[in-house]
Amino acid sequence: MALAARWINAFIAAQAAELDAARNTQLAYARDLTDFAGFLQRKASDLNAATREHVEGYLVECEAEGLAKSTRARRLSAIKQLYRFAFEEGWRPDNPALQIKGPGRSKALPKTLEPEEVERLLVAAGEVGRGDDPLRNTCMMQLLYATGMRVTELVSLPVSAARGDPRMLLVTGKGGKERMVPLSPPAREALAAWLAIRDEAEERAKAEKGSPPSRFLFPSRSKDGHLTRHRFHGLIKDIAVAAGVSPARVTPHRLRHAFATHLLAGGADLRSIQVLLGHADISTTEIYTHVLDERLKELVLEHHPLAKDL
Repeated sequence: MALAARWINAFIAAQAAELDAARNTQLAYARDLTDFAGFLQRKASDLNAATREHVEGYLVECEAEGLAKSTRARRLSAIKQLYRFAFEEGWRPDNPALQIKGPGRSKALPKTLEPEEVERLLVAAGEVGRGDDPLRNTCMMQLLYATGMRVTELVSLPVSAARGDPRMLLVTGKGGKERMVPLSPPAREALAAWLAIRDEAEERAKAEKGSPPSRFLFPSRSKDGHLTRHRFHGLIKDIAVAAGVSPARVTPHRLRHAFATHLLAGGADLRSIQVLLGHADISTTEIYTHVLDERLKELVLEHHPLAKDL
């Protein structure tokens, strides 16, 4: 596995340096490629000697394990990219995965929430937790729905982005790419309320313990210094329970879907939504038009006087 580790580490380092790959993307590559290398080892082979038959055999094994199409497609993509990198580096004269067709991705429509459900979640956020928690929770939920941020972008927001009652928020997305997103009046109000309480707590910690100020809007004692994605995921489930919305239907990413779907339903154009979401390709954004198509179909079937005959 020594050869595999060298190849994988070099490939990931190149992805980070040349393509500015996000940390989560790097970790996904490492997991997928290490799993493939383990398969090769069980077959008495390695990355240097693997053939097309090895790669196809690995995909068959992944399917037999019950892995989703999307997971198998991602793993094949990682393998293809690794071998393209190895070819460019002169480590191999060929790419054994080049001609292999992937399983494709299931085109499942993103699940979303009704505007009324979001309203209930925003109200309930101010009722969950003790002390300063309700203000923080309200701020996070308002920002999430107002901007469509990814949860990682939200929890790692620097406090500097919130200074000066901003009308626009600078968000750092995947691969370190920055974008500006506008804030709604309720989001700005919630942000100002949380910032005042947060700064007071920081001042007390500095006076009593000599603690240095945090650079994050949502500080915590985690190793990263800010509220973790895992912690916020738990919080949003608690908020869902308080709002009377099924916790199984509420995730941070579903609020991102709600942001996009509700904007599109309100007349926003796809290009604007693409920019706000930070999508590199507009085809990723286009799936929200299909969500609206499904909703319109449901409305017809439920309310058209001849619906029963359709």
